[in-house]
Amino acid sequence: MTIKHAEEYRDPEISQSLAEQIRRISRKRIRLMEVCGTHTMSIFRTGIRSLLPDTISLLSGPGCPVCVTAQGEIDAFVELARENGVIVATFGDLMRVPGTDSSLQKERATGRDVRVVYSSFDAIEIARKNLGKKVVFSGVGFETTAPTIAASILSAKEMNLDNYFVYSAHKRVPPALSALMEMEGVKIDGFILPGHVSVIIGMKAYHPFFERHPIPCVVAGFEPGDILQAIHMLISQIESGTPKLENGYPRVVTDAGNQKAEKIMKDVFQTVGAVWRGLGQIPESGLKIRDEFAAFDAEKVFECRSSDGPTQTTGCACGDILTGRKTPPECRLYKKACTPMNPVGPCMVSSEGTCAAYYRFEA
Repeated sequence: MTIKHAEEYRDPEISQSLAEQIRRISRKRIRLMEVCGTHTMSIFRTGIRSLLPDTISLLSGPGCPVCVTAQGEIDAFVELARENGVIVATFGDLMRVPGTDSSLQKERATGRDVRVVYSSFDAIEIARKNLGKKVVFSGVGFETTAPTIAASILSAKEMNLDNYFVYSAHKRVPPALSALMEMEGVKIDGFILPGHVSVIIGMKAYHPFFERHPIPCVVAGFEPGDILQAIHMLISQIESGTPKLENGYPRVVTDAGNQKAEKIMKDVFQTVGAVWRGLGQIPESGLKIRDEFAAFDAEKVFECRSSDGPTQTTGCACGDILTGRKTPPECRLYKKACTPMNPVGPCMVSSEGTCAAYYRFEA
């Protein structure tokens, strides 16, 4: 079935037809992983799991940027909030993520100046209005948000704004896919690849991964029809024994991606190894600020480094959940010590977190 117009992806009859086709062709027991937090929420919110046959299991992977931020990076944000004369600007989901002994929310409760913003340009405006303060933006996200944060650094330089800084904890998706395929105990038969990230990096960015790990992969949009169509494409590949890298979101995603956004990102950031919660150190999976922009790099200006301690909270199964080795109900803290009101790990905090989705839609 070919769907041409965006509104068709919301049509219940088309979704039911796709689900019926999936049930008709699905024979093997398989595990598909979405690596996008927005996909996770869409799958839960629209009840897609209930339309699929028992042969298909959907796993939620490391697609929530707040969730994969290592505990040491959270500690660095907390340390920055404790600096005299510093305003920490952050996305709201990051506020309640527990570090080793505190969180940004707890620091604000003690009087530290921590402010929720909707974009890095909001943080620039705070810096412009508070020239006697140093404003640090907590840079968390994938290739989707990294270009906008890179652009904020370029803007700050153009404005000669010397009190704006970024702590970059950005992550790159393709290296994480390789890490998942090489992890012991992880069983994945196909990937539902992220739509937002793919708009920026394009299909070309997945070619090296697919050449190394020829596993069925489909980029998907976010409406029910988008996701069901991607699942149908994956099942067709798996049942035929012919893995492919396919674009199920061609109305938005191209092979080349957004070259202007990529250039801005690459001009400001360089690729480095990075620690992911639950996945550990992954080569070439992080983005740090280039030396040319060191004056805006909070790590260098404040000599603040991410700690080398545990990548997640003791007792929390968030790491196993992010890699598909466990589901939230299999965590001994889920719905007991860990709830949305009292989260132990980021998977229960973020609006895109798997535990939060389970708690809200599977309760």
